[in-house]
Amino acid sequence: MGKSLLKDVYRDSLSLLTDLYEITMAYAYWKDGLQDREAVFQLFFRKFPFGGAYAIAAGMQTAIEYIENFAFARDDLEYLTELKNPAGGPLFEIEFIEFLRDLKMEVDVDAMEEGTPVFPYEPIIRVKGPIICAQILESALLNILNFQTLIATKASRVCRAAGGDHVVEFGLRRAQGIDGAISASRASFIGGCHSSSNVLAGKLFGIPVMGTHAHSFIMACDSEKEAFRSFAKFLPENCIFLIDTYDTLKGTERAIEVAKEEKIKLIAVRLDSGDLQDLSNAVRKMLDDAGLFDTKIMATNELTEQLIADLKAQGAKISIWGVGTNLVTAKDQPALDGVYKLSAVQGADKEWKYRLKISEQVIKTTNPGISQVRRYFDDKGYVADMLYDENKGPGDVIFHHTEQGVKREVKKNWRHKDLLVPMLKKGRGVYPFPSLEQMRAHTYQELDKFPTGMRRFNNPQPYFTGIEKNLFDLKLHMIEELS
Repeated sequence: MGKSLLKDVYRDSLSLLTDLYEITMAYAYWKDGLQDREAVFQLFFRKFPFGGAYAIAAGMQTAIEYIENFAFARDDLEYLTELKNPAGGPLFEIEFIEFLRDLKMEVDVDAMEEGTPVFPYEPIIRVKGPIICAQILESALLNILNFQTLIATKASRVCRAAGGDHVVEFGLRRAQGIDGAISASRASFIGGCHSSSNVLAGKLFGIPVMGTHAHSFIMACDSEKEAFRSFAKFLPENCIFLIDTYDTLKGTERAIEVAKEEKIKLIAVRLDSGDLQDLSNAVRKMLDDAGLFDTKIMATNELTEQLIADLKAQGAKISIWGVGTNLVTAKDQPALDGVYKLSAVQGADKEWKYRLKISEQVIKTTNPGISQVRRYFDDKGYVADMLYDENKGPGDVIFHHTEQGVKREVKKNWRHKDLLVPMLKKGRGVYPFPSLEQMRAHTYQELDKFPTGMRRFNNPQPYFTGIEKNLFDLKLHMIEELS
């Protein structure tokens, strides 16, 4: 399954990977004697990324590892002790610092399995436990899950556009820092990529790595042909020649000559500039005329899912796609709007009291309760998702999340599965994470069970998701009371 991301890369404590207001709220809970009161928080997003109709849940294993290993180190506590309030006094009293020293994240976590398609308002992860613990986890969980879910979704779109061709994640040099590169490689593989250029990601996660050479290698040699010959001599089983340093078609000629002279198997030639459709067809003809029918053509020029789909539709002879900047930075939408909201809290009587946030914007009104997501399916595939409250149970009618009056009845022939599965109980792991390869397979298998129209890039057909009737009625009642 590969090594641990947090333990093997970030060896120091990450307890301060948080916004200050999480700790100031924790301090206020502690001062008020509420630190042990049970609460439920749910992490979800509101808008589809990339103008599509789904997202791919990712980052759960990283998030669970973060919670399991959470602890304030000595130097963390020393730093918090030194913080001052605006009046110049200590921000936190020493008794609170001592409380944090012994704090354990004894929370229950239920989450979607990585590679699961997910839709707006559906909890990707649900945290239940002492409110002070669940609150402190907010910022880190949003950081981990928002980014990996975003990149896994982008990778899924890219791989769908490639139609089964090999897709290499090529984004290390353009990623947003070290973790932006490592987490993006992980999420890209879950989303569907076949390999990565990132060697550290290969070591950590067991992702297949793939690489060629750069223009600098060609330029460092006396001639392009000499560069190809040198590469073939020392890496005869790993020859993918970059052919557009000077002139693409002449570069192709030289690559063919070296392949024949050195008697190597030329795996592929790579195009990194120019009109990829015209050039790939011309290069393909040259390779075929030379009898190199098995040599593939790789492209790596600022690719997006839309460009890949267009090139394939135009008959480009490309079968390996190296996608970098636009994938690992999610360049057209660099953030998922995931939020982490309180949905229930226990009163002094230990009874659950449901909570929601209301807004003049319907999209920003949250759902109360202890949510579970039920996915319904028939013999043809998935048909609808229902958000329901675990204490009230599922019903027979689903009301659309945002379209007033739109509803769907649950049919008798529908079968179902619940998507939030237990991963932590009182802070201890209860879920055996599959390999990254299994997560990747899960992405492909699950997406194939949805209507084809939902996976379109342009004007995708929305999949029906909504709230169970009793929970919907409770939400309306609570909104009326709060208003």
